[in-house]
Amino acid sequence: MNVLIVYAHPEPQSLNGSLKDLAVETLTALGHEVKVSDLYAMRWKAVADADDFPDRAYPDRLRYGGESKHAFLGGSQPADVAAEQEKLLWADAVIFQFPLWWFSAPAILKGWVERVYAYGFAYGVGPHEGERWGDRYGEGNLLGRRALLSITLGGREPQYSERGVNGALDDVLWPIQHGTLFYPGMAVLPPFTIYQADRLPPEAWETAADAFRGRLSGLFSDETIPFRRQNGGHYDARQVLKDGLGAGATGSRLHLRQPGEPAERPVATTEPEREDV
Repeated sequence: MNVLIVYAHPEPQSLNGSLKDLAVETLTALGHEVKVSDLYAMRWKAVADADDFPDRAYPDRLRYGGESKHAFLGGSQPADVAAEQEKLLWADAVIFQFPLWWFSAPAILKGWVERVYAYGFAYGVGPHEGERWGDRYGEGNLLGRRALLSITLGGREPQYSERGVNGALDDVLWPIQHGTLFYPGMAVLPPFTIYQADRLPPEAWETAADAFRGRLSGLFSDETIPFRRQNGGHYDARQVLKDGLGAGATGSRLHLRQPGEPAERPVATTEPEREDV
């Protein structure tokens, strides 16, 4: 299988760097083909701006979504963006390796998403009408791929619990896991985490490494987070969860499939249409 690692840390000798190297070593030994996008080493352009569109469709003012669509469909995207899209389409699984900074991914990784997730590639796909507001949240051009966040955190694990001061980790990661990954179709595995990363003693490395090897070995077999698909029949024409579903759940957990609920409709197999800007 093909695995893409998107790595975002400025120091190669960091814990994140060691986890990235371990992933390459482990996955290669398991027989997988691995590619790495080392964003800092690549000096990735993180700012989404007019420089991305030398062939402007709207010269009067920058309409980023419209220009993104024009460039994607017209084949005039920047070479770095097109190359990363090709890697995503090549991959059967994508691992994102990064430290959690200010409750999110480093800016360079956010910029990778903003530029690579072009209109027509990751969003603006499929008919937008009635209960089917686009091929998204469990459908889309990245359907069939798995995604795993491998993150390091400075805080202690209890701080990211249900009653912890930082909020439950699933809620902290909701915009990334449900939005950035599930939105364009990827199935999302529970995250791999190392807490108090800046205080990890050398003797704890092997324990952490063994745990990561275990997660990597289950990359294509472990259960994914049971997010509800937008077009699976559980949402109404406003894309709001229908009455009677999610009993006993609150917050983001409402959008996880619950035991005993009606089955979702199969994923659409028709060629997606692209919405006009």
